[in-house]
Amino acid sequence: MSEVKHPPPQLSPMPEGLTNHQVVRRHILGSIIQSERSYLESLRRILQEYQRPLMEAEPRILSPRKIRPIFFRMREITQCHSMFQIALASRVAEWDSSEKIGDLFVASFSKSMVLDVYSDYVNNFTNAMALIKKACMSKPAFLEFLKKKQSSSVDRITLYGLMVKPIQRFPQFILLLQDMLKNTPKGHVDRLPLQLALTELEMLAEKLNEQKRVADQIAETQQLARSVSDRLLSKQLNSEQGSLVLCETLIETVYGERGQVLKSKERKVFLFDDVLICANINVKGPPDISSLVPVGPKYTMKWSAPLQQVQVVEVGQEASQSKDTFFQQSGAKWPGGACTSGKAILGPPRLYQELQELQHDLSVVEEVTLLVGTLQGMYQNLNTTVAQDWCLALQRLIRIKEEQIQSANKCRLRLQVPGRPD
Repeated sequence: MSEVKHPPPQLSPMPEGLTNHQVVRRHILGSIIQSERSYLESLRRILQEYQRPLMEAEPRILSPRKIRPIFFRMREITQCHSMFQIALASRVAEWDSSEKIGDLFVASFSKSMVLDVYSDYVNNFTNAMALIKKACMSKPAFLEFLKKKQSSSVDRITLYGLMVKPIQRFPQFILLLQDMLKNTPKGHVDRLPLQLALTELEMLAEKLNEQKRVADQIAETQQLARSVSDRLLSKQLNSEQGSLVLCETLIETVYGERGQVLKSKERKVFLFDDVLICANINVKGPPDISSLVPVGPKYTMKWSAPLQQVQVVEVGQEASQSKDTFFQQSGAKWPGGACTSGKAILGPPRLYQELQELQHDLSVVEEVTLLVGTLQGMYQNLNTTVAQDWCLALQRLIRIKEEQIQSANKCRLRLQVPGRPD
């Protein structure tokens, strides 16, 4: 879609006599314009600098059959946002007379087509990254292609860094519209549309997050199934992906006869409707590939047990410790697990302090984001997109810390599992 025919949104010079709210709302609108322009540029880079050269390369670097699944739905997402940018340009042109933006977000992103396209992309994302990783390992020309593209780009961003942007887009929109709503007085014509837009975007983001969580769990189960030597169990895992109840990273602790700790190691525990599986985690991967695309952990089954043979033999409240899950085996071995990472062992007081520090930093970065939006010049690595990424990163850390606090206040659980060699 030509930018000559459809020029990008451009705010006119700020008129005199505006209220403080009007000035701030105008700056936030500028952030929305810049953020969307940057996002659309990233989408076009994926198509023009990666997909098209790969499809047209002679000799072939990858076959079209392998290229298409990697970039599945990318063109449709680009089209959605090209249309949104046209509508945004029209709304920005009349901003000083209308000062309304919420209804545009509702009209643009409440369509079922948007949910369908983004759902397909999110559901395929883990598979796309796996295809890229596999191609890097089996096709040296493809690995070299990715390295050259990254090194020749101004921002040195990887293909993964570009392709993850659609996953992050709606949380970024939500942050911007929350700021806009915060600076929209009661009774303003844009207040109700902004509230409706936030509701729509939050529901959309929640659906996409849940779909990605399920897709990631299915991918982990498939990876586990490939590592299982027992054909019957492997077939069972492949057929029971929908029956996965829980998939968590725990700490397995083995105890001796006198109760002393013999060893502790991080494990992945898969709880299905009818079987409990404990797996080793291997996160190592080739450095040259890991720098381009997340390699992800590999799982190897440590032991498994039919769920009907697993018994809860002890539950005890531990107010000042993290949640511990024990799996009692026959003999003198007691594998156990602490929920989430070792950081959860720090205990609630320290965790609450860390949470307060993160919340303070988030409020500071949000203020910085608004100030960056008022800059007149363009500076590398100092723009609203970068500042919004800081906000998103801090929000993720806050969610993790809240989960650790929740885990630290839960109970200990000891299970009895049929004996297996450790």
